[in-house]
Amino acid sequence: MARNKVARVRKPGMSKDERRVIFASSLGTMFEWYDFFVYGALATIFSKQFFTGVNETAAFIFALLVFAAGFAVRPFGALVFGRLGDLVGRKYTFLVTIIIMGLSTFLVGLLPTYDSIGIAAPIILVLLRMAQGLAIGGEYGGAATYVAEHAPQGSRGAYTSWIQMTATAGLFLSLIVIMICRAFIPAEDFEAWGWRIPFLLSFLLLGISVWIRLKLDESPAFKKMQAEGKGSKQPLRESFARWPNLKIVLLALFGLSMGEAVVWYTGQFYALIFLTQVLKVDPLTASILVAGGLVIGTPFFVIFGALSDTIGRKPIIMTGCLLGALTYMPIFQAITHYANPALELAQMSAPVTVSADPDTCSLQFNPVGVSAFTSPCDVAKSALVKRGVPYDNVTISGPAAEIHVGGARIGSYDAKIADAATKTAFDKALTAALSEAQYPAKAVESEINKMMVVLLIGVLVIFGAMTYGPIAAMLVELFPTRIRYSSLSLPYHIGNGWFGGFMPPVAFAIIAATGSMYDGLWYPIIVAGVCFIIGMIFLPETKDRDIHQG
Repeated sequence: MARNKVARVRKPGMSKDERRVIFASSLGTMFEWYDFFVYGALATIFSKQFFTGVNETAAFIFALLVFAAGFAVRPFGALVFGRLGDLVGRKYTFLVTIIIMGLSTFLVGLLPTYDSIGIAAPIILVLLRMAQGLAIGGEYGGAATYVAEHAPQGSRGAYTSWIQMTATAGLFLSLIVIMICRAFIPAEDFEAWGWRIPFLLSFLLLGISVWIRLKLDESPAFKKMQAEGKGSKQPLRESFARWPNLKIVLLALFGLSMGEAVVWYTGQFYALIFLTQVLKVDPLTASILVAGGLVIGTPFFVIFGALSDTIGRKPIIMTGCLLGALTYMPIFQAITHYANPALELAQMSAPVTVSADPDTCSLQFNPVGVSAFTSPCDVAKSALVKRGVPYDNVTISGPAAEIHVGGARIGSYDAKIADAATKTAFDKALTAALSEAQYPAKAVESEINKMMVVLLIGVLVIFGAMTYGPIAAMLVELFPTRIRYSSLSLPYHIGNGWFGGFMPPVAFAIIAATGSMYDGLWYPIIVAGVCFIIGMIFLPETKDRDIHQG
């Protein structure tokens, strides 16, 4: 009881040094997230500039996979830089990560396209994205650990929540910069060369971040540990080769970070993809709508972080996972209703089906560009996905395939043997049938209820804030000082890099395969639900722990 009373004592306010630590760490981390997300926000353009050798559906999935490639290597960055952070210190390690991040992003802005240098363009792009992922893998653990080790007992949730807010702020900044560029640069010019400007601006952000971080001192917990000679000589082995700590690492992954990751990415990044690729909302309008939702939800990162100092980290994070799992379907259905009501109405009055033998249908997923998708089933589904038209599947026997739009029937063709006239006739017939059934080619600007869409996205962002706002403090509190950087970085980046980062391409691939615009949501629903169950049963509460021990 006495320990709890001591743990809840707070300083009357932040000192000047504490404010400087939070500002410097948060600003630098926000710039890193800006660098990381500016690619994701422009994934549609990258699919056209760097993957022109494949069909449009495969090209967009490929562009999302390149975005995800940065997430895939984040755990490796966590291992490399986490070890350095536990051996040489937090400050210099995350100074290195921001330099790698900024330079990689700047080079993306200079990279020639597929039409200029061929296959070398996407290869170099993947390498640069991997460099970004390695940098982010080392950045987060350093920033979270650094701020938490400066925070007074009883205020870690509030202090570290500023770091948590930087991911959303970085996404918001990337959207604002892109919106400004789109507003002043004609659409054709923006797709041709204007997309490079947000990447080139990262060089300026890099300079500001490095200058600020050079003024920081090492964290007091790390200096105390060094002075007492209690540092770990083998932080990776101690973190992951010894069961007592490995058990906590696994719990942090499956009972905490994987659920947080899918809730965060669903509410912010996937919402943007859903608007532009599924509902065919104009990219500039979609960016404005998501930015509006971010404005509503972003303050809640700090609110929930501070609240976790009082009621605990676990109940807030678990509630966010549960709310996401229970409400994603109705919320995204409501987004469809308010963002593209014509599509919703057409789907109800003239549902579309594809009749084909499942054995002749491919998964519309072509990450290496070697599949041509030429069967009648593939041609039919690809044509519908390209137009953003949802459909149901009907099983028949044989190689033929048909599209049914209301009462109309359009026979598909085998792309390997069909001539130009056959392809043209199919396109005209499908276009005419969809037009007759009043399927919109894109969302009509005047019919979008922008206020409701912004509010719904704001709700999704708030769910993300519930899971993400307190998580840095909780991860720091789970592990001892001598191996903290290494131990917390790996489960965080596996959760966010793999479970979260691969969510957009996996969800979009599921939509392309099944035809249902909502089936992709089963991925975050299942992951968040499993995390909720594991976390509720096995996750300890950590808010009153003394993090300066060990």
